[in-house]
Order: sequence, then structure tokens, then C-alpha cells
Amino acid sequence: MPPTIFVLTTAAAAGAATAPPAAWALDRAKAPIPVRRAAVLAAVGVLLVTACWLAGSGPAWWLPVPLTLTAVAAPLALADLRHLRLPDVLTLPAYPLFGAAIGAAALGGGGPSVAVRAAAGALLFGAAHAAVRSAAPHSLGAGDVKLAGSLGAVLGAAGWPALAVAAVLAALLSLVVALVRRARRVPHGPALLAATWLCALFPGAP
Repeated sequence: MPPTIFVLTTAAAAGAATAPPAAWALDRAKAPIPVRRAAVLAAVGVLLVTACWLAGSGPAWWLPVPLTLTAVAAPLALADLRHLRLPDVLTLPAYPLFGAAIGAAALGGGGPSVAVRAAAGALLFGAAHAAVRSAAPHSLGAGDVKLAGSLGAVLGAAGWPALAVAAVLAALLSLVVALVRRARRVPHGPALLAATWLCALFPGAP
């Protein structure tokens, strides 16, 4: 088997393997999702990330960040779309998981500035979403605010412009979801996750 095919296959299998434990955790939190669908999303996401890096779109030391983000994002997005919930069982562990991935990126070649930007990004992005929820409680859920902090760490590590780009892109994606679903309540989590994933896939600062 050619090395590139082996890497892609291994990456896809690793992505799919993260879905069952996440689905089990969400089931315990009374926000069950289809395991098969989560596995497919995670596998495809990890496959895309790995393929982009093999094509030379980013430094190897940054790879742990989008891979970890993909594994967390797939089940969370499905849970929010299906149940309008972002359970603590996945939003809270995202902080140490993203922290470990960003730490690995910093030690692997990104340098301390990556970690510093991540910490600042978590505070800024989380505080901004908390302020929006405080001013307009029906616009965001508590899960969105908890998720925003960890995603802010990823965005800050990716580069300062990523924070603004992701905020605008997430708002536009939520608008699209609102138009498609035509429901009173529109989940913002999937848009936040997708916007952050795109920014992590094509980082500016690294």
C-alpha cells in the first residue's frame, strides 16, 4: 500500500474510532446521536484534515489541533442539531483536549506564542459570547457560551484574525440553518464548530 494511502486510511479509522465513546457519553447525558452518522462525519473530517496536510497546506506541528477539533466537533454538532443541546459531557472535556493539542503544537514547533494566543483567544471569545447571552438570553444557550471558550483557544492559536472571521462566518452559517430549518430555535453550535474547523484547517499565524 502506498504511504499516502496508508496515512489517509489510518487517519480515517482513527477519526471514526472516536465517535462511539462520544456517542455513549451523549447517550448518558440524554442527548443521543446516531453512532454511525457521527463515525462517518468524524472519519470524513479527519480524512480531509490529513489530506490537506499531505498536500502541504500547513505545518506538521499544527496537525494535532484540527484533528482533535474534528473528533470533538462531529458528535457535538449532531447533538445540537438533533436535540438543541451542547451537553457538558463533551463541551467541558474539550478544554483539556484542545489544551493538550495546542500544547503539543507549541512544543512541536509553534513556540510559546501559540499557547499565549490560545489563552487570550479563549478569554476573548468566551467573554464575547457570554456578553451576548447576557444581553439577549434567547440568542445563545449556555452550551454555546461554554463551547465558545474552548473554540476561542483554537482560534487564538490559529491567529488573531481567525477570531473575527469565525464569529462572522458562524453568524452567516446560523442564518443559513435558520432559513433551511424554519424553526423558532436555531442551534448555533454547529455553525460555531464549522467556522472554527475551517479556520483551523487553514490557519493564518502558524
